[in-house]
Amino acid sequence: MSRLLTPSSPNGHEGGAPNAEPPSTTPSAATAASDGVLATKLHIPLTRPGLVVRPQLTDRLTQGTAGAIVLVCAPAGFGKTALLADWARRDPRPVAWLSLDDADNDPARFWRHVAAALDRVCPGVAGRVAALLQGLQPTSFEAVVTTLVNELAGVAEEVVLVLDDYHPIQAPQVHQSLGFLLEHQPTSLRLVLASRADPPLPLARLRARGQLAELRQRDLRFTPQEATALLRTAVGPELPAAAVAVLADRTEGWVAGLQLAALSLQGRTDMTGFVAGFSGSHRYMLDYLAEEVLDRQPEPLRAFLLETSVLERLSGPLCAAVTGRTDSQQLLEQVERVNLFLVPLDEERRWWRYRHLFADPLRARLAREQPERLPGLHRAAAAWCERHGLADEAVRHALAAGDAAWAARLIERNVDGRILRGEGATVWRWLQALPAELVRSRPRLCLTQAIAAITVGQLEAAESLLADAERALAGGGDQSEEPYEPSVGRAASLVANLPAAIALQHAAVAHLRGDAKRTVTFARQAAAELDVADWMLDSVTRWYLAVAEWLHGRLGEAERAFVAAISGWRAAGHRTLAAWGYHYLGQVQRAQGRLGAAFETYRQALAAVGEPSGPGLQLTGIACVGMAEVAYQRNELDSAVRYADEGIALCRQFAYVQPLATGLATLAWIRQVRGDQAGAVEAMRQAEQVKLSPAVVGLLNSLPALRARLALAHGQVADAAHWIQECGLDADDEPSYPREREYLVLVRVLLAQQAPWGAETRSCSLSVVLVEQTAEPVASEHTALVVTDDDWTGRWIR
Repeated sequence: MSRLLTPSSPNGHEGGAPNAEPPSTTPSAATAASDGVLATKLHIPLTRPGLVVRPQLTDRLTQGTAGAIVLVCAPAGFGKTALLADWARRDPRPVAWLSLDDADNDPARFWRHVAAALDRVCPGVAGRVAALLQGLQPTSFEAVVTTLVNELAGVAEEVVLVLDDYHPIQAPQVHQSLGFLLEHQPTSLRLVLASRADPPLPLARLRARGQLAELRQRDLRFTPQEATALLRTAVGPELPAAAVAVLADRTEGWVAGLQLAALSLQGRTDMTGFVAGFSGSHRYMLDYLAEEVLDRQPEPLRAFLLETSVLERLSGPLCAAVTGRTDSQQLLEQVERVNLFLVPLDEERRWWRYRHLFADPLRARLAREQPERLPGLHRAAAAWCERHGLADEAVRHALAAGDAAWAARLIERNVDGRILRGEGATVWRWLQALPAELVRSRPRLCLTQAIAAITVGQLEAAESLLADAERALAGGGDQSEEPYEPSVGRAASLVANLPAAIALQHAAVAHLRGDAKRTVTFARQAAAELDVADWMLDSVTRWYLAVAEWLHGRLGEAERAFVAAISGWRAAGHRTLAAWGYHYLGQVQRAQGRLGAAFETYRQALAAVGEPSGPGLQLTGIACVGMAEVAYQRNELDSAVRYADEGIALCRQFAYVQPLATGLATLAWIRQVRGDQAGAVEAMRQAEQVKLSPAVVGLLNSLPALRARLALAHGQVADAAHWIQECGLDADDEPSYPREREYLVLVRVLLAQQAPWGAETRSCSLSVVLVEQTAEPVASEHTALVVTDDDWTGRWIR
């Protein structure tokens, strides 16, 4: 079982009721447009006319790829991308290229794009990684990296991955997971990274090991000979040698400065006079030369450059929508022909981008000269991007246009798709860009934040956000000029039907608190609001009604409900939902003492996972933890360790962290039984670091009770008794099923505090007359007969 993936809770995975029509998966025009933009990120930039070939540097790049990583680090305008592109096209090895931008700070998006780049040279990688990233965003991405490592380990020839423009990446999760790749880098992979600043990676360690090759600013400066070649090619042989020497000296070999100087010199008669006035720092030089270049263009082209500078990526249709010009495609091709810093992003010349050093002065000049034009340009860009499914660009332009309400509507429509793709960081970035009062006034945005809080067990925060959503809904916050149309379609949406969705998230909070009655109440309230089109919400509603049976302690009813749900989901082909159902079914069967049935259920969960590229992989880690628990209860300790180790390794990647804590606590008890008390304490310490919410009921959060039991096993009775006191438990209580684990610890504490067997026991309404340890399938691991003093009637509980 080497399959790796992140799970999602019932709140977040795809699927639906057995009798519902699944949402359509037919690619839309919007999807195609989005895929087209992704393709531009994977395109090795074309060689520009007049490129100065730099064989010394390309040789150093080739030699450097003998190690783990080559870092090309220099400020903007030193020709990093041009050098790497020229080298990549000459190198005989397969090269996967990825151009990064701010949006790649979402770690799920980053690794999806890395996989897409590698898929071009190692087909199949993208599908496997896409499966790992479905559902709620994991807490780390080591499973994704492990999958990439495993895929590339079987590749015979070397593969080069180029990450261009890494400097916009600020997300710690991206840096951490890329560091993990460097630590476990397969011999077939060579990494080349271009950045304006040193990335927070273990560069010192790699340097000490001789695994890091570096090209820095001093290496990338143009030599006098290279500067002469560039200037003479661009301007002509009539440029005086003295002028060439002055420009090379004053630009200090800065490629962008030389290129702008060359553009400024074209067509001038007094070249010597121009060069004499050429001075200043890179920043001032850039502004000066950009204006020189811009002012010398024909007015139609100059206006086009200014108006389209608001765009990160340019295409003929997009520029036409922004400028209103019908000749946008021809103008883009003209801009490229005259070398005005336009970089083609595909082979077909459909997408371009301006060099950043040129775009920034253009934008500054537009803002200075025509500030009134900016909102309209951004509004036109946002409308075009919205129509073509480019949600991230549409949100950015809507915000730049000053229309936060429009941006909020765009976010609402795309929330489901981003959650299902695991791009929670993108959703969070969007919400952070909106005014807080606007978010609170829109129920779907409040609901989205509540779903995120529930996923990590922040129940108090979730309840507050749900209250905000209800207030906003009651105040008409769901009304807009346009009907709500989620990007994934209504059938797959978690937020389309607001009354049902809010009620359902209340049910989610109630079930985590162990409140069976409120779980049923809210689930039925959601069901009453459902429409026939609400496929996803109907599925989750049925789910919580089944879970409520378990919370009530009606194990037979719960088992039948889960079996029925699993059967329906399997028949409909929804393997992720079926695998999640097996997880809950296994716990119910273990509660009945049917360990053999539970183990077989976990095996079926793994079978439901299907092929490595299937969405059901998300439950693999949880199933392994369940098998470890069963093997431990059967005293099959070798198997238990094996399952626990694999389950823990997988569960470390999950956003839903409860299985990780359970796996570590189970490992602690395995070590304890084997006599390794220090190992048991260490495993439990790691489990405690998971930081589960104390508000989650013991039935769903076994860690506190298992930790207290371990304290008892180590003779720390006072610590266990203190925990019981903090829980508010008392021997006179009427035990409730969702808190059964805590009450069993109370039983053990009372036993430890009482006199040896045969002595007088203290009088209380909750007395223990027998505790039996067993590994038989007919009973759970620990069974206790609890009786009351008044009539000596009792029941067996775990």
